[in-house]
Amino acid sequence: MKKLSLLLGVLALVAVVAYSQRATIAGKLLEVGLEARMGSDAAAELEDGLHLALCGAGGPLPAPNASGPCVAVIAGKQLFVVDAGTDGVRNLGRMGFQSGSIQAVFLTHFHSDHIDGLGEMGTIRWAGGDNQTPLPVYGPAGVERVVDGFNMAYAQDFDFRHEHHGDLVAPMSAAGLQAMPFTTPAMGELELVYQAEGIKVEALAVDHSPVAPAVGYRFSYKGRTLLITGDTTKQDNIQKFSEGIDLLVHEALAPNLVNMMNATADKLGNEIMAKITYDILDYHASPVEAAETARDAGVGHLLYYHIVPPLIIPGQDLLYLNGAEDIFPDYTIGEDGVSFTLPANSDEIRMFRRSL
Repeated sequence: MKKLSLLLGVLALVAVVAYSQRATIAGKLLEVGLEARMGSDAAAELEDGLHLALCGAGGPLPAPNASGPCVAVIAGKQLFVVDAGTDGVRNLGRMGFQSGSIQAVFLTHFHSDHIDGLGEMGTIRWAGGDNQTPLPVYGPAGVERVVDGFNMAYAQDFDFRHEHHGDLVAPMSAAGLQAMPFTTPAMGELELVYQAEGIKVEALAVDHSPVAPAVGYRFSYKGRTLLITGDTTKQDNIQKFSEGIDLLVHEALAPNLVNMMNATADKLGNEIMAKITYDILDYHASPVEAAETARDAGVGHLLYYHIVPPLIIPGQDLLYLNGAEDIFPDYTIGEDGVSFTLPANSDEIRMFRRSL
């Protein structure tokens, strides 16, 4: 008993001392953490190959593990982003990627949840990197209007930051965004939109009617290929250009769960939500349809993203899939931070992060 009492006394004393020195301890931990964070570059640490990280796995509805749609693609050491949904650029930072290194953004279409983080992405890339030109934003016809709008909205911010920080941090030559429009390809065709240092990015048409134009993107690098659909219904065009690819990143809305939301809205007399949950059923693919596309195209792995509705309770993932897991078993339901690596000139598909 005496030894136990002595031990408890020592522990109590240590606790008191630690509490009294908590600011000093926190300062030391913060110093180490800041050095590690500011000195990290996740892209530079990856092996040569084609890599993908979800900086946003969700859609327009708030979700605990799925921010607005945003997909980072790393080819070698080059960092690209497809769509710029809410919190996407902040999630990139949480994963250790340097936003100042973003080479370009590719927009699939101009729904608000796919572009609402674009201004912040451009600003953080501008102030956080050594760039002398604006962030290139590739997209089909209409991207000019989106870019002009963000540049106009941020114009005063450009002046403020340049006046405060000068050319070292915020050169006016690199402020904002630069529209890089391309022609939407016809069904059955690909449009080359970017090619440099071994990476090739091609656009393909998808159907998100009445939203048009809408495209997906196929990335190829050193024998590895992935395709990101953007928002779409099930399309033969996606299957055609997914034939034999390593990773298919396919959006998916679960009709069974959305119908439950619709029934609840009707019961509560919420006409607006009832209308929305009815309307969105006809311009998204279901998890089952995405699985069928992956199976028929013979892809290596299927990653679901743009998850609708949000998955918030245990077991809801099985309701979301609704049998899709039996159609194509090599799948992952996306969450923020989920990441895959496709090493150059191999057939390996490896997940290296499950979530943030």
